[in-house]
Amino acid sequence: MSQKRLSKAAGDVAWLGEVTRAPAKVPRDKLRRLADVLQGPGDTQVTTRREWTRHRQTLRAAWMKFLGPMPERPISAGFEVLREDKLKRVTRQLIRYEAEQGQRVEAYLLFPVTSNDIHGPRPAVVALHQTTRDTIEQIAGVKGPPVQQLGLQLAERGFVVICPRNYLWQNVARYTEAVDRFRGRHPGTLGMHKMLYDSQRAVDILAGLPEVDAGRIGAMGHSLGGKETLYLAAFDERIAASVASEGGVGFRFTNWNAPWYLGKGIDDETFPLNHHQLLALAAPRPFLVLAGENTTPQASDGDRTWPLLEAALPAWRLYGDRPRLGMYNHRQGHAIPPKAFSRMHQWLATYLRPRGTV
Repeated sequence: MSQKRLSKAAGDVAWLGEVTRAPAKVPRDKLRRLADVLQGPGDTQVTTRREWTRHRQTLRAAWMKFLGPMPERPISAGFEVLREDKLKRVTRQLIRYEAEQGQRVEAYLLFPVTSNDIHGPRPAVVALHQTTRDTIEQIAGVKGPPVQQLGLQLAERGFVVICPRNYLWQNVARYTEAVDRFRGRHPGTLGMHKMLYDSQRAVDILAGLPEVDAGRIGAMGHSLGGKETLYLAAFDERIAASVASEGGVGFRFTNWNAPWYLGKGIDDETFPLNHHQLLALAAPRPFLVLAGENTTPQASDGDRTWPLLEAALPAWRLYGDRPRLGMYNHRQGHAIPPKAFSRMHQWLATYLRPRGTV
């Protein structure tokens, strides 16, 4: 049976074999040594899924200690609607809800216009915006080029979508001001944990909607949003499938050492953590990296990203011999060209389908 036919028979995207194979030439120079994700305490080796379940908690705890503490998330999934727009295929609401206690955040919530052939709760997606002054206005389709209106495009294709505003642009004139305010409230916590926390609050809102199947929530994001998607998929098991576009999986691929992300501590060559461990924590929930690098490093991800996926694969293989961890390099720079968006949509539509369907 051909790879394409095998993928279809298994209920996977038809091109799974393509994105789960190593590129023809993988750059490995200047890549920091990646710790074995299956190496347990005292150099013991994890060999079973049960052992991995315990070891996974150890990895997760190490990352949580590094990221620093955050308070318990509010219990309420309530929100207020500030504005509603009726579009041809989507109803779009600007909403406000509590992120941290006493800290309000805005988001767009997009509902597909009900079709007679659709019954019951729908799949949903947390759509995380890139670095832009337009923040949620762009990804939700209020303004900006259509190619960047990713949340609106997904809603038009049948997903309920939430587009939360990143804390760096919430009620501040400059994002350095947002960092200072956050550090004032949580001096021992990194900005990336704040982004994770807020993304999880967006999942809380989706999961509380009667229109949403809480077992079919996915995540996607481009650039800054791609970074957030990696962390959300790793640390929130409610995320059933993810696509991270051009976030830069490697520490040195983008500005991960910025104060609003992880800080300068990751620059130390002896720093024990790396993002292949987060890819391993996401297993076995389907995760796709969209990359844009061609012959020169004018993008955040590319063939040089593959070693991080490769280093995570041993954990994925504990769940079976067809890991749904892949990378599609469209080689068109730091963007989401139409074919890349098509693959993003196919990935989410395939892996957020109702349980028991093929």
